[in-house]
Amino acid sequence: MPRGLKRSIVGAALLLALGATAVLGIMMYQGHRKPVGNPEYVALGSSFAAELGLGELAPGAPLACQRSVNGYPQQLARSAGLSLVDMSCSGATVKHLVGGGQFFQGPQIAPINANTRLVTLTVGGNDIGYIGSLVSAGYRNRGGIMRWLTAMSGGETYPEQQDFIAVQNEIVATIAAIRRRSPKALVVVVTYPPVLPENGTCDALHLTQQQVRSSLGVAARLAEATRKTAHQSGAVLVDMATIGSGHDACSAQPWTYDLAPPEGASFQRHRADRDRAEWPQDQGKRA
Repeated sequence: MPRGLKRSIVGAALLLALGATAVLGIMMYQGHRKPVGNPEYVALGSSFAAELGLGELAPGAPLACQRSVNGYPQQLARSAGLSLVDMSCSGATVKHLVGGGQFFQGPQIAPINANTRLVTLTVGGNDIGYIGSLVSAGYRNRGGIMRWLTAMSGGETYPEQQDFIAVQNEIVATIAAIRRRSPKALVVVVTYPPVLPENGTCDALHLTQQQVRSSLGVAARLAEATRKTAHQSGAVLVDMATIGSGHDACSAQPWTYDLAPPEGASFQRHRADRDRAEWPQDQGKRA
């Protein structure tokens, strides 16, 4: 190997190693920072609470969480005049809410105390690979470089392969842990909004009809499991899976994006719906 080429390869490898070390250091620093603010309202959950890709990132939030200033917790706090500690983080599972460990962060419930008046949570999709499976399948069908980049993310998700009862029980246990920290707080459980059409498919999804049907089964069982957690726990339910009917990614007025939108993130909440800050208040009902 020519000496010049060898030096270039070694130099590139060193730069990559330094870059990876710097990123890891930032993640560790941000993950170990204690949440600040008065936790009148504490928001918990995954990307549909953090609102991945929905505009400017929330100041002070870990970059890895991709927490948006347009997320429903942020909007609800402004609308209701509540001081918010937003703990939502893209990619979170139910275990991260109580056990922590995501991107070096502690438990999402950590800021909740006796003075907390409101807690919202949207979670469970990552536990069963719901959106990740859609993204992986869509890009494999679409082809191109993203096909190879998503190939390592795993196969498609099928309802019969997932333990929805385990997810349900873990959310119930999480709500119990919330109530131990703040017995008087109003706990609101929010289901995921519809992403896929109830019938057929559309080109923007890059999913076959069979893939859509199978994923609809996953979404339906996740929504039902989440409804049951609210019923079992006496929490308030905001059933976006029902409220958002007819506003899937293929609809004329979508509340979620398709696979590869010009802005926003794959199969996440749509920017056109970002001003619906009223729905956690107006659409909630006692389970």
